[in-house]
Amino acid sequence: MRLATHTSGTGERLALLVHGGTSLHRTWHAVEDRLVRRGYRVTGVDLRGHGDSPRGEYTTEALRQDLIDTLPTAAELVVGHAIGCLALSLALDHLRPARAVYVDPAFRVPPQPEGASDRLRAVLSSADADQVRELHPGWSDEDVRIELAGFAAADPDFHAWVTDHLAGVDNFPKAAEVPSLAVIAGVGSPIGPEGARTLAERGFTVRTVEDAGHNVHRDDLPGLFAALDGWI
Repeated sequence: MRLATHTSGTGERLALLVHGGTSLHRTWHAVEDRLVRRGYRVTGVDLRGHGDSPRGEYTTEALRQDLIDTLPTAAELVVGHAIGCLALSLALDHLRPARAVYVDPAFRVPPQPEGASDRLRAVLSSADADQVRELHPGWSDEDVRIELAGFAAADPDFHAWVTDHLAGVDNFPKAAEVPSLAVIAGVGSPIGPEGARTLAERGFTVRTVEDAGHNVHRDDLPGLFAALDGWI
C-alpha cells in the first residue's frame, strides 16, 4: 500500500516526517517550514487510516511495510511522533537514514480503561475548535484547524486497534540502529522517565522538553528545536 505524501522545499538534504495517531502530515507544518529554511527537502506521509491514505488491515507489520513501499531510502533525517515513531523504528533497517529523531515515541502505549475506543470515536466525530483550544491553549489557530482536520480524516478502527492490540505492549527498539535522538515530553509522555532511561541504555540520545506535552512540536516549537541542536 502506498501512502499519500506531500513534499516541500528543494534542498539537497532529504527529511522524512511521520505523524502520530489522529493526525495528518500537516501536523508538521511549523517543523517543515523550519527544515526547508535550513536547506532540506521535506516529505511527509499520511499513515494508513489517516488523511488521504487508504484504509486497511491495521498491524505493526502493515505500518512498517507502508513506509518501505512509500518512502525513499538513505534520507539525511527521519522524524516520527508517537505511533509514527513505532512505524519508523520498524522500517529503519530498510530506510537506512543517516539520523533518526523520535518525538515522544509511543513505544509502549499505556493500558487503556474499558470503553476508551468508544470514547475516542465520539471525540473524533464531535470535537470542535473550542474543545481543542481548551485542551491545548498554547496552540496556534492553524494547529487547531489541522487537529480537527485530522480527526475528520481518521479511521476510528485504527485507534480501536491501538487500544486493543498495542496498549501495554513493549515495542521498544532493542538498540539504536542509526544515530538516534529521543525527544521526550516533560508532561504526559506515554513512556515517561522509565522509558526514557530504557532508550538511553539502548544507545539513544535522550533530551526532554520540560514544559511540553505529548505534542511537543505544537506545544513548544522553540523547545523542540533546542532539543534538535546538533541533529539537524
